[in-house]
Amino acid sequence: MGILNVTPDSFSDGGEFETFDSAVAHGLAMIAEGADIIDIGGESTRPGAQRITEEEELARVIPVIKELSEHGAVISIDTMRSGVARAAVQAGASYINDVSGGLADSQMHQVAAELGAKYILMHWRGHSVDMNSKAIYSDVVAEVKAELMEQVGKALAAGIAKEKIILDPGIGFAKENEHNWDLIKRITKIVDLGYPVLVGASRKRFLGGDSPLEREAATLKITEDLLTTGIWGVRVHSVAPHKKVIAHV
Repeated sequence: MGILNVTPDSFSDGGEFETFDSAVAHGLAMIAEGADIIDIGGESTRPGAQRITEEEELARVIPVIKELSEHGAVISIDTMRSGVARAAVQAGASYINDVSGGLADSQMHQVAAELGAKYILMHWRGHSVDMNSKAIYSDVVAEVKAELMEQVGKALAAGIAKEKIILDPGIGFAKENEHNWDLIKRITKIVDLGYPVLVGASRKRFLGGDSPLEREAATLKITEDLLTTGIWGVRVHSVAPHKKVIAHV
């Protein structure tokens, strides 16, 4: 899954692809490099980020989704808003990547069920502005599993088919460094829940280094280490190097 942030303030590439032309060009480049899915987001979820309006989020993502879908891309919409999810699927997206797992918008599960889209349900404890204060765990893996399954129960009750649900442990979201590493090292415990698992560790601060680009080598090592764990996919900023790692293992 290739990351396409149509934002001015995302932590790794904020502003780099915020115009329509640059976003479309980058999406097409990732497709050429072998991305299976392009994950398009219009609202930054980096630590401390402030929310934007739904209107602004729609204006950023919908034209790009329409254009890339016309080129045959498989699109995921990275949003916590049911209204954006609905518009994105109508514009050509087939996945809804909800980092809140349905907690940020009480209508999300129902809308996802109505749309019949695949639904990526991430572990989440609160919005970016204060999520770091909620990174308190006695056993991070056990608690993430329990909280994920609580949201899965709600998603199933709303009518989302089990085979449409993909889980994400939420690396970097309301997690301290040790929590992130523990989840990665014990990711088979999440896989054992019986759902496809997506891991998004790309260039995040717990990997070390002074800048996001300096964390690329560590991101590649995580992808390599995860290949034997039974996960469904990785969400990454640089597609070609990860495709090479996958091909050689």
